[in-house]
Amino acid sequence: MCEFKVILNGKEVWNDVVYAKVEGNKVILKDVAGQSKEFKNCKIIEVDVNTTRLVLAGS
Repeated sequence: MCEFKVILNGKEVWNDVVYAKVEGNKVILKDVAGQSKEFKNCKIIEVDVNTTRLVLAGS
C-alpha cells in the first residue's frame, strides 16, 4: 500500500495518508488508522507516488 506524507506550504503536516478527497475549498484526508483531518481553504497541487508526497497549498 502507498502511504503519503502531506506537505502544506513547505512543511510536513501529516503522514501515513491513504485517502484524499476535495470538497469545495477543503481537502479531507484519512490515514491508515482511519483518522481523518480536514484542511480548509486548501487545494491539492501535487501527488507524487514515487516520493509518496501529497502537496497542499493554502489559499
